[in-house]
Amino acid sequence: MRLRRRFLRAAVGITVVFFGWYAVYVALSAFARGFMARQVAGPVNVALLLGLLQFASTFLLAWGYVAYARRRLDPLAAELRARRPPSYGNGAAR
Repeated sequence: MRLRRRFLRAAVGITVVFFGWYAVYVALSAFARGFMARQVAGPVNVALLLGLLQFASTFLLAWGYVAYARRRLDPLAAELRARRPPSYGNGAAR
C-alpha cells in the first residue's frame, strides 16, 4: 500500500502542476493577448517563450518523476519482489 500511495501522490502532484501551468498558458493566450504579444527580443514574444517553456517543463517534470521513482518507489518495489512467493516465477512473459 505504501508503494501505491507514494506513486499516486507523485502522479497526482505532477499532473496538477502540469495541467495548472498549461491552463495558465491557455488562459493567457485567450485573455491576455496584449501581454502575450509583447516583444521580448526581436521577433520573439512572450507567447513563444511560454510555449517553449511548456516543452521544457514537460521534460523537467519527467526527469523529476524519474528521480523520485528511483529514490522512493524502486526500493519499495524491490522489497515487494523479494517478498513474493516462488510460485510467481521470475517475472518473464509467458
